[in-house]
Amino acid sequence: MIYFDNNATTAIHPEVLEEMMPFFAEQHGNPTSNHRFGRRAHTAIEEAREKVAYAVNAHPSQIIFTASGTESNNTIIHGVADGYPESIFGYSAIEHPCVSKPVEALRKRGFASIEIPVDQNGLVNIEFLSDIPSNQPTFISVMMANNETGVIQNMPEIVQWAKKNKAIVHTDAVQALGKITVDFEVLDVDALTISSHKAYGPQGVAALVVNNKIDVVPFIKGGGQERGLRSGTENLAGIIGFGKACERAAANTVLFDKTIRPLQSYLEQHLVQMGAVIFGDQAKRLPNTSFFAFPRLDGVTLLTALDKKGFAVASGSACSSNSNEPSHVLLAMGIDKELAQGAIRVSMGVETTLEQVKSFITSLKMEIERLKQLAAMAA
Repeated sequence: MIYFDNNATTAIHPEVLEEMMPFFAEQHGNPTSNHRFGRRAHTAIEEAREKVAYAVNAHPSQIIFTASGTESNNTIIHGVADGYPESIFGYSAIEHPCVSKPVEALRKRGFASIEIPVDQNGLVNIEFLSDIPSNQPTFISVMMANNETGVIQNMPEIVQWAKKNKAIVHTDAVQALGKITVDFEVLDVDALTISSHKAYGPQGVAALVVNNKIDVVPFIKGGGQERGLRSGTENLAGIIGFGKACERAAANTVLFDKTIRPLQSYLEQHLVQMGAVIFGDQAKRLPNTSFFAFPRLDGVTLLTALDKKGFAVASGSACSSNSNEPSHVLLAMGIDKELAQGAIRVSMGVETTLEQVKSFITSLKMEIERLKQLAAMAA
């Protein structure tokens, strides 16, 4: 089986697992305990915090460990809502549901919100914000790189607008970590989300990187761990693995650019020759992500056929894969609903090879021809 669904989750790297194992088998102290086991656990977490901070050029005090990217996004959105009761929430039309759904929940509490449209390439329309005469967002969340199309947003332009309008700005950088440079200081955002399992670390651990000047009210309340912003006993082994994964992130970024990007180009050349439409191809994208469709071919049917051939691909966001509805990202980009229904995502990993891509292209050609023949017979 060839795995082409790395945007959904990645395999734990052997070095990451090796780093974690002692904390499963030997070191089991609670980090808040004052005995030797507790102190060792606390020290290990702080060392991991430093590694995560270094990976995104932040200060360790700005790193808040959580259980997932979803929790991190909920923490900043609900935390800002409680800290700034008059907030108006802006978010792009292509955000992951773990951003759009919390904002939707806040609307039921009386908060105002604005969905920011994107253009045909999936890039945020800043002019839309600038043209709003009143009720401009005081908080804005725009993902750094889209999980479906791989399109990378023009964050400097977005941050410039936010700073000019005194808005708190957050970016979900879950898909960016380890594929492109993520620099909290250079981005100049107020909060940033990253996740371990998207970058060859374990599932069940993530981080919210937050400017200490922002008044974020705790989303999960309890014993006061993580500077009081995320109570609950820390996932010790997971955090250690996350730290090691972040330690490897810079090298992975180089690998994606030098080795995987050419494979993306090779694949997409063949996709175009086969008649595919590649979404967001006129914008800067992640070096591993290709989101495409063939007119009049159903994406789920093609995905199932490829799975039987030994290729794991996706029809869009992993969190929405049980839905029969077309990708909300593509619909926001103005893509025809029928074409969007055929969308397939290939997301390569650091170990993807040219031979695997060639094998995929061969199988894809065969399945497309077979499905076209079946469609013709049924017509």
